[in-house]
Amino acid sequence: MANKQTLAVRGYRDRLKRGGWVRCEVKVRRDDVELIRTVATALRDPDRHAATRTLLRDRLGACRPRGFKELLASCPVDLDIDRSRDLGRDIEI
Repeated sequence: MANKQTLAVRGYRDRLKRGGWVRCEVKVRRDDVELIRTVATALRDPDRHAATRTLLRDRLGACRPRGFKELLASCPVDLDIDRSRDLGRDIEI
């Protein structure tokens, strides 16, 4: 049986979810805590949201997961990353 406090927290989180908000937990160094809180506050503020988001995307770029091959292809060194088509040696079984 849930108590009143648990029900209140659940209701609050449900209202946030319906509004399009998501809770997020991050691990940062102690020196960066206030910086992250400031960024989060700016992103929550309707007046500063768009400008903050644009600034972060311009400075940090679009963060998207990349595969290993894309990572190698983006290296400044010219690497030959083509796969060898050799089927190996013939063996008798």
